[in-house]
Amino acid sequence: MKHYSVMLNESITGLNIKPDGIYVDATLGYGGHSSEILKKLTSGHLYSFDQDEEAIKYANTRLSKINNNYTIIYSNFVNLKEELAKIGIKKIDGILFDLGLSSPQIDDSSRGFTFMKDAPLDMRMDKSNKITAEYIVNNYSEKELSNIFFLYGEEKMSKIIAKKIVSNRTQKEIKTTKELVNIIENSTGSNYFNKFHPERKIFQAIRIEVNSELKVLKEVLPDAIDLLNKGGRISVITFHSLEDRIVKQIFKKESEIDDLVKGLPEIPEKYLPKIKLINKKPILPSDTEIKENSRSKSAKLRIIERV
Repeated sequence: MKHYSVMLNESITGLNIKPDGIYVDATLGYGGHSSEILKKLTSGHLYSFDQDEEAIKYANTRLSKINNNYTIIYSNFVNLKEELAKIGIKKIDGILFDLGLSSPQIDDSSRGFTFMKDAPLDMRMDKSNKITAEYIVNNYSEKELSNIFFLYGEEKMSKIIAKKIVSNRTQKEIKTTKELVNIIENSTGSNYFNKFHPERKIFQAIRIEVNSELKVLKEVLPDAIDLLNKGGRISVITFHSLEDRIVKQIFKKESEIDDLVKGLPEIPEKYLPKIKLINKKPILPSDTEIKENSRSKSAKLRIIERV
């Protein structure tokens, strides 16, 4: 199974791993980042989260060949704090988030993540999730569809595409990725379609909605910061501007002194910054990496440390 871990060295180096530390890989996937963390642990322990059963099975086999200092938690990382509390973990030394889809998820056409192959409209990371891409496309109102296409896909023809989807589904339900791609092309015209690839943005928007990706990210980052020991670090790899904006804003807010108390001779501890930025500007993948894996092209890495 071919899987390429994006910015592997940069993100792991950024965690500054101590051999006896407690670490979390919030996005286990096929185990690329987890493997590298595990290799650096002697008496430490790694907790890896995922909600994709196939990925967990594969990663477990891979990690078990390194050592036994790991635990896989079958859950969305939004439940990070409570899942760790259940097993008595109140503080950690580092956490990694790789927010991209893994190559095997994209390449498995039955999952419906890609517009390049015909498949059922699914797009669920967690197969027990009731909401699928098919449900959204066939049940959301024109206004709801238009909103998610505009907000999550940043697609300027979102209203026209939503209108066409709604008029098409009155004739018959939209079941496959190919049907959806054809509707998008028909609504925008071939010139716009071939030049701006709105299908990319629409598929991204639907996937974000199916998996509540941005909502989950906003909720989990403050929890992750609270869990860190002093000197503990977070590495976050994002793949589009919406994710990166959320990470940047939360990290900025938590690394600055609250405006309410700025300029006071003595600042109460609860208003002091919780974190410092390790890199002010995001780290980007090297040209070599982009050549080896074109999917890493849009990736950005941000790292912070608890103070």
